[in-house]
Amino acid sequence: MRLTNEDRVVLDGLAPDGPRMIERAVAWCAVNSGSRHLDGLERQRRLLVEAFSVLPAAPAEIPLAASPEIGADGKVGEQTHPPAIAVVVRPDAPVQVVLTGHYDTVYPETSRFQTVTTRPDGALHGPGIADMKGGISVMLAALEAFERHPDAARVGYRVLLSPDEEIGSVASAPVLAQFAALGHVGLTYEPALADGSLASARKGSGNFHIVVHGRAAHAGRDFAAGRNAVMEAARIAQALDALNGRRGGVTINIAKIDGGSPLNMVPDVAIVRFNVRFPDGEDAVWFEAQVAAIVASTRGEGLHAHLHGAITRGAKPFNAAQQRLFGAVREAGALLGQDIAWKPSGGVCEGNNLFASGLPNVDTLGVRGGDIHSEAEHAWPESFVERAQLSALILMKLASGEIDGPGLRAAMTRLPECH
Repeated sequence: MRLTNEDRVVLDGLAPDGPRMIERAVAWCAVNSGSRHLDGLERQRRLLVEAFSVLPAAPAEIPLAASPEIGADGKVGEQTHPPAIAVVVRPDAPVQVVLTGHYDTVYPETSRFQTVTTRPDGALHGPGIADMKGGISVMLAALEAFERHPDAARVGYRVLLSPDEEIGSVASAPVLAQFAALGHVGLTYEPALADGSLASARKGSGNFHIVVHGRAAHAGRDFAAGRNAVMEAARIAQALDALNGRRGGVTINIAKIDGGSPLNMVPDVAIVRFNVRFPDGEDAVWFEAQVAAIVASTRGEGLHAHLHGAITRGAKPFNAAQQRLFGAVREAGALLGQDIAWKPSGGVCEGNNLFASGLPNVDTLGVRGGDIHSEAEHAWPESFVERAQLSALILMKLASGEIDGPGLRAAMTRLPECH
């Protein structure tokens, strides 16, 4: 792999583009787009449609179905979502790339964390600046630059920007699978790990809710007639927590218990909410069997429990095809003077979804930063140009064939993890 004069022109054109990339991301971060803040998500969506209109194909809307939500009363409701954004450029080109990102954040409308500031050490500090509005700005800059390369016609791409990644991509998962089926390589713009590394292997994940129903009663006059749903939920939570340590790499996080009633009433509804992480498919099967047994153990007269939720993302092992792709990215980085390293992560993202559909992908091509999902979230401003140049060079090397996109996809289809 080598840099051509044409490559250098594109890369040099990105060098002064850092302030524009940062300014764009900072403006996006000023729009609260928490996953359940529909008005904010819609404002963010419109800004992204306008920004991505500079590409050769107009952005399109992909409507998403509502996803089920378990309320604090134990009833099943619906969470609606704004459309995903799709940009499809040159779908008949010999090499096809899928680029994904999400425009929701973890910060609710009521969060006090609403704007970007600059810390004394120079880091940008704000909601979504790393995860992943900064990454989306990097993606767009790389695509704009790549369009100026003489070999751009050899690569087609599909961009998908979704509004629900931070709550499991339940609504956008079918679209991610559809896009993944049409690509050779995937690029996703989650932030790099805290030390700048890429994420290699990823665990799988699932979000679950166990709704416990008991029987209400007066706590003084008729206590014995009641069946306490909160106490049964606590027992279930303890049984779930006891699964930790029984199988290597499997972790269950009891995140919340909803329920309760006035102090003079035996509570009749409670909900245990939890997340699981697991290294591979066999672990997922084991976990699901254990949870089913725990739910079934609620058999007392007047008590019953129901399981809701699912495994939303399968594990993403660092298989041979992934290793080949990461090796090519490392080689591209070396041409830029960037030392590309990687290590496993317990986190999950759209890269898991793409992998499950047989698409080899790198899913941490966004900015360097840290403390995501907290009010200390930050990104390093110099990384905007670094990462945009890396993505542009990956695209250029896919166009030249120095990174063999079709060959990488073919290698995935021969691997048992994708069957």
